[in-house]
Amino acid sequence: MYTIKLFLFIIPLVISSTIDQDLYSPFDSIPPQPKSRFAMLDDVKILANGLLQLGHGLKDFVHKTKGQINDIFEKLNIFDQSFYDLSLQTNEIKEEEKKLRTTTSKLQVKNEEVKNMSLELNSKLENVLEEKILLQQKVRYLEEQLTNLIKNQTEIQEHPEVTSLKTFVEQQDNSIKDLLQTVEEQYRQLNQQHTQILEIENQLRRTGIQESTENSLSSKPRAPRTTPSRHLNETKNVEHDDIPADCTTIYNKGEHTSGIYSIRPSGSQVFNVYCEVKSGSSWTLIQHRIDGSQNFNETWENYKYGFGQLDGEFWLGLEKIYSIVKQSNYILRIELEDWKDIKYYIEYSFHLGNHETNYKLHLVEITSNVPSVLLENKDLVFSTWDHRAIGHFNCPESYSGGWWWNDVCDENNLNGKYNKPRAKPKPERRRGIYWKSQNGRLYSIKSTKMLIHPKDL
Repeated sequence: MYTIKLFLFIIPLVISSTIDQDLYSPFDSIPPQPKSRFAMLDDVKILANGLLQLGHGLKDFVHKTKGQINDIFEKLNIFDQSFYDLSLQTNEIKEEEKKLRTTTSKLQVKNEEVKNMSLELNSKLENVLEEKILLQQKVRYLEEQLTNLIKNQTEIQEHPEVTSLKTFVEQQDNSIKDLLQTVEEQYRQLNQQHTQILEIENQLRRTGIQESTENSLSSKPRAPRTTPSRHLNETKNVEHDDIPADCTTIYNKGEHTSGIYSIRPSGSQVFNVYCEVKSGSSWTLIQHRIDGSQNFNETWENYKYGFGQLDGEFWLGLEKIYSIVKQSNYILRIELEDWKDIKYYIEYSFHLGNHETNYKLHLVEITSNVPSVLLENKDLVFSTWDHRAIGHFNCPESYSGGWWWNDVCDENNLNGKYNKPRAKPKPERRRGIYWKSQNGRLYSIKSTKMLIHPKDL
């Protein structure tokens, strides 16, 4: 373009110079010669030079334009290929969406079946628990009768009625065990179904599908695993004057090694506890969580009398704890360890009520290196999923495990479900072992210990 403009500028100058020479020639000049029909050689050279430059400019412009057109065609080809690939991917996504919708419909049907099975299992569990309580009462009555018979007669033949009752009790016990095994198998299948439903929900969310059935798919597992009462190495109330009343007495007698020992608090029967030696004395361990091997979503009966293994995960039992602490003023110490291996502790002065008060707990903090794990200066009552205190919410059903609850459920729970450290939604984390800080943030706990010791350390 620049060459064309130059050429157009040069031509008028050449023409004007020729005209000026013709019009303004001086009077004393040589008389004009006849005009030549041909242009001057210089003018021709200038014109030729301009045309040559114009040609070069047009040639460069043509090459440049051709290159731009080629680039445009290449980009159009790339765009066409990308559009074709995108259309193929869209078709594949649509096919996967159809499959997921079909699977979701099937899972909805299965979910309804699972719900019906869960309701049926719950009713069966309630019946089993009632039968278990009745059988326990019958067994205790029979034990008392047999004890009286042994005391009154040195040599006595077994009464036929007692034999028939024993046979009946054994048959009922075997039936209950079979039914419990069936319930545990059904509960395992329910958990598998629930896991599959959660996986399908996640796939639907990743593909951007928002189904109205989301609420029905996110049903929580209700039926907890229940087992017959497992009293921790409990023995009968035998007269042994030399059995110590607690772990502190054992330590004072010269036993300075942590381990399992037998104690008999005043007015109580003999039972085993785990004594942990620390700070120049021996503490009684009443709760221990370390690896999730023990299910803590147990019944009121099991929380009352204890469950688990003293050398592993266990709950000592509310009755045993009460029989120890009613002897004197005791300290409650809670030790926590998170998944970063950071350890915390907190100690309370506390008072524990009996079973008529639902083991009401009242706490006053003494020392700690963390904010309070339990609510202070409030009466906390113990509840489980099958035994709820009047006037309190259904905390055990919503948060799993038996625990001391206040009038709201948004508290710490050290007897919840044992969750490994992986990404979980907030409601699921609250069903597990957690500690809530003052700012409301939840911390998942790896291991817990609850220990008691007389106040006069």
